[in-house]
Amino acid sequence: MRRRHAMIVGCPRETKDHEYRVGLTPAGVAQIVGAGGTAIVETGAGARVGLPDADYLAAGARIAATPAEVYGAAELIVKVKELQPPEFRLTHPGQILFCYHHFAPAPVLLQAMLDAEVSCLAYETVTDAAGGLPLLAPMSCIAGRLAPQVGAWALQMANGGSGVLLGGVPAPTLVPPARVVVIGAGNVGANATRIAVGMGADVTLFDRGTEKIAVLEAHYAGHIATAVAEPQALARAIADADLVIGAVLIPGESAPHLIDRALLRRMRPGSVLVDVAIDQGGIAETSRPTSHTRPLFTEEGVVHYCVPNMPSAVARTATLALTRATLPHVLTLLRQGLAATCAENPHLAAGLQTHRGGVCHRGLAGDTKRPFVAAAFD
Repeated sequence: MRRRHAMIVGCPRETKDHEYRVGLTPAGVAQIVGAGGTAIVETGAGARVGLPDADYLAAGARIAATPAEVYGAAELIVKVKELQPPEFRLTHPGQILFCYHHFAPAPVLLQAMLDAEVSCLAYETVTDAAGGLPLLAPMSCIAGRLAPQVGAWALQMANGGSGVLLGGVPAPTLVPPARVVVIGAGNVGANATRIAVGMGADVTLFDRGTEKIAVLEAHYAGHIATAVAEPQALARAIADADLVIGAVLIPGESAPHLIDRALLRRMRPGSVLVDVAIDQGGIAETSRPTSHTRPLFTEEGVVHYCVPNMPSAVARTATLALTRATLPHVLTLLRQGLAATCAENPHLAAGLQTHRGGVCHRGLAGDTKRPFVAAAFD
């Protein structure tokens, strides 16, 4: 079913600290225009990743001077990260916001979107036929590959770390490598394991079940240790670790707190926690969001890296990976509208978290203790 008028799709410039990704590329704009839509892009939205305004103009976009102009005109906003407080007032009822939202640990953001009566489609809960999370997967891959790198950097003495080299020193001196614990064998954990092994670390991978860790154990053929995340075994491994990478995900819900202060105190001073799960609240009692400007803090003697938009460190690669995954869904929304899309596409409908002032995602409703309200369309 085609819409009766050309949908206006808006792409604002990101405002989160050091967030350089952009929600649409010029190639995506060209497809939107070719499908009968209108694209409005805020000036400078893609400049930092090598996508100047001139390229968007050539693709058929209108360039807006201010974010208010983008939000004011657009029926569908396509961006990367969740709205920041100055953007809350720019939305209007009935608008569709298609981006990462991560509402579970952000009650102020969730309430603002409910009050605004916008329809929030979350990249992180859109599914596919195989039960995967195709719009989260490319950023999880990047964050996982970055995690051992930033962990190795944080271990350096100048950053408060213990001065341990991830790969150790080979023969003849034989200084052992760093002990790395990866918690979670999903996309983030698998990629973190791959890079950590490649850097020469001594890796132990934990997960709640055996299926994923069995696959990775077979793949690495004795180069990693694996274990089910039983509390006592996990605590022993964390206490002995030089670097812990939190890679746990429960789609749409807060991450479980697996590390309390008492366990952190058992770690050697200068050990590092890279909490990739921070955008869902983090796996440690002490975790709190940091930024690319100030990425580290030390608590209980442990250096914490808790940047919720890690992939922006490699923003050009991340933009290309993300937009290739999201654009087909943007085009579906453009052609069919939200109601028909949700009726016909259960995978995209799984991304709808708020609609007309209610929480319409069961996991989010349960996690935030709000009533679940099934999305209703006229």
